[in-house]
Amino acid sequence: MADAPVQTGEVPRPPAQQPSLKRVMGPSLLLLFVVGDILGTGVYALTGRVAAEVGGAAWLPFLIAFVVAILTAFSYLELVTKYPQAAGAALYTHKAFGVHFFTFIVAFTVMCSGITSASTASRTFAANLGEAFDLDLRTAGVTIVALLFMGLVALVNFRGVGESVKANVVLTCVELSGLLIIIMIGLWAIGGGEADMSRVTEFDTHGQGVFGAVTAATALAFFAMVGFEDSVNMAEECKEPSRIFPKVMLSGLVITGVIYVLVAISSVALVPVDQLGEGDTPLLQVVEAGAPGFPLKIFAFITMFAVANSALINMLMASRLVYGMSRERVLPGPLGRVHHARRTPWVAIIFTTLLAVGLITFVAEVPALGGTTSLLLLAVFTVVNIAVLVLRRNPVEHQHFRSPTIIPIIGAIACAYLATPFTGRPSEEYRIAGILLAVGVVLWVVTVLVNRRLHRPQGDMDDPENLGVGGPIN
Repeated sequence: MADAPVQTGEVPRPPAQQPSLKRVMGPSLLLLFVVGDILGTGVYALTGRVAAEVGGAAWLPFLIAFVVAILTAFSYLELVTKYPQAAGAALYTHKAFGVHFFTFIVAFTVMCSGITSASTASRTFAANLGEAFDLDLRTAGVTIVALLFMGLVALVNFRGVGESVKANVVLTCVELSGLLIIIMIGLWAIGGGEADMSRVTEFDTHGQGVFGAVTAATALAFFAMVGFEDSVNMAEECKEPSRIFPKVMLSGLVITGVIYVLVAISSVALVPVDQLGEGDTPLLQVVEAGAPGFPLKIFAFITMFAVANSALINMLMASRLVYGMSRERVLPGPLGRVHHARRTPWVAIIFTTLLAVGLITFVAEVPALGGTTSLLLLAVFTVVNIAVLVLRRNPVEHQHFRSPTIIPIIGAIACAYLATPFTGRPSEEYRIAGILLAVGVVLWVVTVLVNRRLHRPQGDMDDPENLGVGGPIN
């Protein structure tokens, strides 16, 4: 029997028995979903800053980031085929460790990574808007436009946005077209002898050694590879997920990895590294240098469209995750309130938007926001790689993908290392991540105290699926 509605302003829990999701996604649509999730803000915004860290060999950090992502993808594949349910890292963490607060921290970290990713996209959107309309936007101007854009995202989020696979197909085609333009321009310039290929093998380590420079750049470039983990939340809507997921996810990662390496090579071959690292629109510089006759405004609009969708989808994910945690009584009840007319979690939308506004206002650099996103996700990926080993002791009845044991071990070590200060990661990223997680812990403590005062049981997150955990879409 369904629970009776609660008259305290909290959202009642749904009935225990719910209809299953419709399985509509085959291999082709799932591949487009994976590729579309990974493509986006990372490569559009941070190619120049990666080159500034390591020099002309900017393709190498993207290649290493791809390898680390592949290692972690093997762990996700084992878990999603073993537990073909929507919920992602929170579900795997809870099944492996069963510590409610730890599950909360993982879920809240994923939420924070979505907000930092959306904030990165907002600043990139603002910078490209200035290029598209010939506006002289300095730092303050970019911040103001980014804030206005985030307000618009909040309004769209409040109104309600129905996601569909068809919309993702259109988005993926637009994002992909921009990167293919860069690659074609690069190939044309290289073939015509107008590119300086000698820069592709040059390292500019700024005195910290090749290893230090490459790892620092990889820690930043990893932001471009995030998104693949979000596809596990489509498991219940895929046909034969245990069979198709391994091939599709790995294929999607290989496709995007090749695209990123080619984009990085084209970029440094056409634009000197010191110029490429300036500003938040590196790929516009590549188009201008390799094809002066190409209408830059068109490419600026392509970039705007790609990063705008990234911001919107990430804020949708973040607000729904806050709503889900409130519904499970692991965050304060008011955060789970739903607007009567729009049927959207309006308090959670306001809360996540305020966090994004704070990041956009006080963090003036895209690399700091992108680096914080990769830092948060690398921590989550470390946990997932460990969880897959812990869950080996819990067999299931159906056949599923199983990665070689050495892969999650290497994956856990690699992700953990890239999340440490040993990579030269700026201390600002740790401060941003720490502040965000401190907000989560405070909310957790407030919820516990309020529940005890009202003699309500603390949400135990026994069903993490209800959290609706996604991940940042790049």
